[in-house]
Amino acid sequence: MFTGIVETQGTVFGVETDDAGRNLTVAAPGFADETKVGDSIAINGVCLTVVERDADHLHFQIGPETLQRTNLDELVPGDAVNLERALRLSDRLGGHVVQGHVDGVGRIADRQRQGDWEMVWISCPVELTRYMVPKGSVAVDGISLTLVDVTDDSFSVALIPHTLDKTTLGFKPVGAAVNLETDILAKYAEKLLASKSFQPSHPTI
Repeated sequence: MFTGIVETQGTVFGVETDDAGRNLTVAAPGFADETKVGDSIAINGVCLTVVERDADHLHFQIGPETLQRTNLDELVPGDAVNLERALRLSDRLGGHVVQGHVDGVGRIADRQRQGDWEMVWISCPVELTRYMVPKGSVAVDGISLTLVDVTDDSFSVALIPHTLDKTTLGFKPVGAAVNLETDILAKYAEKLLASKSFQPSHPTI
Protein backbone atom coordinates (compact mmCIF):
# COMPACT_ATOMS: atom_id res chain seq x y z
CA MET A 1 0.00 0.00 0.00
CA PHE A 2 1.22 3.50 -0.88
CA THR A 3 0.12 7.12 -0.48
CA GLY A 4 1.08 8.57 -3.86
CA ILE A 5 3.63 10.91 -2.27
CA VAL A 6 6.78 10.44 -4.35
CA GLU A 7 9.91 10.23 -2.19
CA THR A 8 12.53 10.67 -4.87
CA GLN A 9 13.40 10.01 -8.50
CA GLY A 10 15.63 7.17 -9.62
CA THR A 11 17.31 6.59 -12.97
CA VAL A 12 16.91 3.45 -15.07
CA PHE A 13 20.36 1.85 -15.07
CA GLY A 14 19.62 -1.29 -17.08
CA VAL A 15 16.79 -3.21 -18.77
CA GLU A 16 17.19 -6.84 -19.82
CA THR A 17 14.64 -9.14 -21.47
CA ASP A 18 14.09 -12.37 -19.53
CA ASP A 19 11.77 -14.83 -21.30
CA ALA A 20 8.49 -12.89 -21.54
CA GLY A 21 9.42 -10.45 -18.78
CA ARG A 22 12.13 -7.91 -18.00
CA ASN A 23 14.83 -7.41 -15.42
CA LEU A 24 14.97 -3.77 -14.37
CA THR A 25 17.80 -2.05 -12.52
CA VAL A 26 17.23 1.41 -11.06
CA ALA A 27 19.99 3.63 -9.72
CA ALA A 28 18.83 5.41 -6.58
CA PRO A 29 21.76 6.44 -4.36
CA GLY A 30 20.69 7.00 -0.77
CA PHE A 31 17.20 5.61 -1.36
CA ALA A 32 18.46 2.12 -2.27
CA ASP A 33 20.56 1.94 0.86
CA GLU A 34 17.40 2.25 2.98
CA THR A 35 15.66 -0.75 1.38
CA LYS A 36 16.06 -4.53 1.62
CA VAL A 37 15.32 -7.54 -0.56
CA GLY A 38 11.59 -8.28 -0.50
CA ASP A 39 10.51 -4.66 -0.03
CA SER A 40 7.68 -3.30 -2.17
CA ILE A 41 8.58 -0.18 -4.15
CA ALA A 42 6.24 1.83 -6.40
CA ILE A 43 8.01 2.68 -9.66
CA ASN A 44 5.92 5.17 -11.61
CA GLY A 45 3.01 3.90 -9.54
CA VAL A 46 3.63 0.20 -10.21
CA CYS A 47 4.21 -1.97 -7.14
CA LEU A 48 7.35 -4.08 -7.69
CA THR A 49 9.41 -6.27 -5.34
CA VAL A 50 13.11 -5.70 -4.72
CA VAL A 51 14.87 -8.95 -5.72
CA GLU A 52 18.44 -7.69 -5.32
CA ARG A 53 20.06 -4.50 -4.11
CA ASP A 54 23.33 -2.80 -3.34
CA ALA A 55 24.10 0.60 -1.86
CA ASP A 56 23.13 2.47 -5.03
CA HIS A 57 20.94 0.14 -7.13
CA LEU A 58 17.65 -1.72 -6.90
CA HIS A 59 16.84 -4.76 -9.04
CA PHE A 60 13.31 -5.82 -10.02
CA GLN A 61 11.62 -8.48 -12.16
CA ILE A 62 8.66 -7.36 -14.29
CA GLY A 63 6.15 -9.93 -15.55
CA PRO A 64 4.27 -9.94 -18.88
CA GLU A 65 0.98 -8.76 -17.32
CA THR A 66 2.67 -5.71 -15.80
CA LEU A 67 4.44 -4.88 -19.06
CA GLN A 68 1.14 -5.10 -20.93
CA ARG A 69 -0.87 -2.90 -18.56
CA THR A 70 1.70 -0.20 -17.70
CA ASN A 71 4.26 2.10 -19.31
CA LEU A 72 7.19 0.19 -17.83
CA ASP A 73 7.78 -1.56 -21.16
CA GLU A 74 8.84 1.82 -22.60
CA LEU A 75 11.64 2.39 -20.07
CA VAL A 76 15.20 2.65 -21.38
CA PRO A 77 18.48 3.37 -19.57
CA GLY A 78 18.66 7.01 -18.53
CA ASP A 79 14.92 7.45 -17.97
CA ALA A 80 13.84 9.02 -14.68
CA VAL A 81 11.25 7.19 -12.58
CA ASN A 82 9.22 8.13 -9.51
CA LEU A 83 9.97 6.06 -6.40
CA GLU A 84 7.96 5.49 -3.22
CA ARG A 85 8.40 2.90 -0.49
CA ALA A 86 5.40 1.03 0.89
CA LEU A 87 3.34 2.73 3.60
CA ARG A 88 4.03 1.88 7.23
CA LEU A 89 1.08 1.70 9.62
CA SER A 90 2.64 4.53 11.65
CA ASP A 91 2.88 6.86 8.62
CA ARG A 92 0.58 9.78 7.84
CA LEU A 93 -1.61 9.24 4.77
CA GLY A 94 -0.51 12.40 2.99
CA GLY A 95 -2.04 11.52 -0.38
CA HIS A 96 -4.72 8.84 -0.75
CA VAL A 97 -4.88 5.04 -0.66
CA VAL A 98 -2.80 3.81 -3.62
CA GLN A 99 -2.32 0.09 -4.17
CA GLY A 100 0.30 0.19 -6.87
CA HIS A 101 -2.02 -1.86 -9.12
CA VAL A 102 -2.25 0.16 -12.34
CA ASP A 103 -5.65 0.17 -14.07
CA GLY A 104 -4.40 1.37 -17.44
CA VAL A 105 -2.24 3.79 -19.38
CA GLY A 106 -3.19 7.35 -20.33
CA ARG A 107 -1.35 9.94 -22.38
CA ILE A 108 -0.61 13.58 -21.69
CA ALA A 109 -2.88 15.51 -24.05
CA ASP A 110 -2.13 19.12 -23.12
CA ARG A 111 -0.05 21.24 -20.76
CA GLN A 112 -1.17 24.76 -19.89
CA ARG A 113 1.16 26.97 -17.86
CA GLN A 114 -0.61 29.05 -15.21
CA GLY A 115 2.06 31.12 -13.51
CA ASP A 116 4.17 28.74 -11.40
CA TRP A 117 1.48 26.06 -11.73
CA GLU A 118 0.54 23.90 -14.67
CA MET A 119 -2.82 22.47 -15.74
CA VAL A 120 -2.32 19.08 -17.38
CA TRP A 121 -4.95 17.21 -19.39
CA ILE A 122 -4.60 13.44 -19.71
CA SER A 123 -6.54 11.25 -22.12
CA CYS A 124 -7.50 7.79 -20.91
CA PRO A 125 -9.80 4.83 -21.58
CA VAL A 126 -13.49 5.53 -21.00
CA GLU A 127 -13.73 2.66 -18.51
CA LEU A 128 -11.43 4.54 -16.13
CA THR A 129 -13.21 7.90 -16.02
CA ARG A 130 -16.28 6.20 -14.55
CA TYR A 131 -14.32 6.09 -11.28
CA MET A 132 -13.32 9.76 -11.40
CA VAL A 133 -15.12 12.82 -10.08
CA PRO A 134 -13.99 16.45 -9.79
CA LYS A 135 -12.09 16.96 -6.52
CA GLY A 136 -11.63 13.19 -6.25
CA SER A 137 -8.25 11.44 -6.31
CA VAL A 138 -6.21 9.69 -9.00
CA ALA A 139 -2.66 8.36 -9.11
CA VAL A 140 -0.68 9.38 -12.21
CA ASP A 141 2.69 7.62 -12.49
CA GLY A 142 2.36 6.98 -8.77
CA ILE A 143 1.64 10.63 -7.87
CA SER A 144 -1.46 11.31 -5.79
CA LEU A 145 -3.33 14.14 -7.52
CA THR A 146 -6.68 15.89 -7.17
CA LEU A 147 -8.94 15.78 -10.20
CA VAL A 148 -10.02 19.18 -11.51
CA ASP A 149 -12.31 18.33 -14.44
CA VAL A 150 -13.42 14.99 -15.86
CA THR A 151 -14.82 14.24 -19.34
CA ASP A 152 -15.80 10.92 -20.89
CA ASP A 153 -12.25 10.13 -21.98
CA SER A 154 -9.96 12.61 -20.24
CA PHE A 155 -9.31 14.49 -17.03
CA SER A 156 -7.25 17.42 -15.80
CA VAL A 157 -4.99 17.89 -12.80
CA ALA A 158 -3.29 21.02 -11.45
CA LEU A 159 0.42 20.58 -10.72
CA ILE A 160 1.97 22.74 -8.02
CA PRO A 161 5.63 23.84 -8.34
CA HIS A 162 6.75 21.12 -5.89
CA THR A 163 5.21 18.36 -8.03
CA LEU A 164 6.70 19.85 -11.18
CA ASP A 165 10.14 19.97 -9.54
CA LYS A 166 10.19 16.62 -7.73
CA THR A 167 8.41 14.19 -10.09
CA THR A 168 8.56 13.06 -13.70
CA LEU A 169 5.38 14.99 -14.50
CA GLY A 170 7.52 18.10 -14.42
CA PHE A 171 9.12 17.25 -17.77
CA LYS A 172 7.05 14.57 -19.52
CA PRO A 173 5.93 15.95 -22.90
CA VAL A 174 2.55 15.90 -24.62
CA GLY A 175 2.01 12.38 -25.94
CA ALA A 176 3.95 10.69 -23.13
CA ALA A 177 2.38 7.60 -21.56
CA VAL A 178 1.48 7.68 -17.86
CA ASN A 179 0.29 4.94 -15.50
CA LEU A 180 -3.16 5.49 -14.01
CA GLU A 181 -4.70 4.04 -10.87
CA THR A 182 -8.22 5.11 -9.98
CA ASP A 183 -9.62 5.33 -6.47
CA ILE A 184 -10.11 1.83 -5.02
CA LEU A 185 -13.02 3.09 -2.88
CA ALA A 186 -14.99 3.98 -6.03
CA LYS A 187 -14.48 0.48 -7.42
CA TYR A 188 -15.65 -1.16 -4.20
CA ALA A 189 -18.71 1.10 -4.10
CA GLU A 190 -19.64 0.20 -7.68
CA LYS A 191 -19.29 -3.53 -6.96
CA LEU A 192 -21.42 -3.26 -3.83
CA LEU A 193 -24.18 -1.23 -5.47
CA ALA A 194 -24.26 -3.58 -8.47
CA SER A 195 -24.85 -6.60 -6.26
CA LYS A 196 -28.45 -7.83 -6.50
CA SER A 197 -28.30 -8.91 -2.88
CA PHE A 198 -27.26 -5.46 -1.63
CA GLN A 199 -29.72 -4.05 0.85
CA PRO A 200 -28.83 -0.80 2.61
CA SER A 201 -28.88 -1.20 6.35
CA HIS A 202 -31.14 0.97 8.47
CA PRO A 203 -30.59 1.75 12.13
CA THR A 204 -32.98 0.08 14.54
CA ILE A 205 -35.15 2.57 16.39
